Amino acid sequence: MSDATLHATAQDPDDFAVQIADQVESFLVAVSEVAKGEDPDSAVPFLLLEVSQLLLAGGRLGAHEDIVPDERYEPDLGPEPDVDELRERFAVMLEPIDVYSEVFDPYEPRKAPVPARISDDLADLITDLRHGMAHYRAGRTTEALWWWQFSYFSNWGSTASATLRALQSVVAHVRLNQPLAELDGLDTDQSVIGDETLEFEAGRVMAEEIGEPLGIRPVK
Repeated sequence: MSDATLHATAQDPDDFAVQIADQVESFLVAVSEVAKGEDPDSAVPFLLLEVSQLLLAGGRLGAHEDIVPDERYEPDLGPEPDVDELRERFAVMLEPIDVYSEVFDPYEPRKAPVPARISDDLADLITDLRHGMAHYRAGRTTEALWWWQFSYFSNWGSTASATLRALQSVVAHVRLNQPLAELDGLDTDQSVIGDETLEFEAGRVMAEEIGEPLGIRPVK
């Protein structure tokens, strides 16, 4: 496919590349809009939906046969767009729940959880997906699909999965009126953290404290 651009009338909407690119673009646009903070009341539920939909694209890429790029070396895309502002916006918006615990590989025995941040995860997702989108917009469709598939396995797939788990947990705790324990000073800068400390590190996230500002309501 040459001169690939999103929503071009000459493209087959059933084409695999077009569908993946549409899902990636939808995520990039939607999450960037959430980061503007114009509707913070619906931020968490909206992010839960968008990350869930992105993982559908990831699952399709993961199930697809290996995609081989047309060129041996990846063309230079120039400097990556800066995502620090987006990261900082989400860190402020999600401050009560930004930090969560994550196990990088569930098949590694006795692997201790480590602290992570939703704001960092979202910025990493944006970076990976934009990289592939730059190839797609330049007409290098196979290169874009290869990058999205490769980075799904190596980075953004596990990152999105962990983010989804954290967001779903927040929504579940609030909707089911199950408060989280106190943060107790946990931060992602710490290198050695006990399992008990990590059990609930999202902070004092009571339904009555964050339910309304995050746009989540307890189950009646």
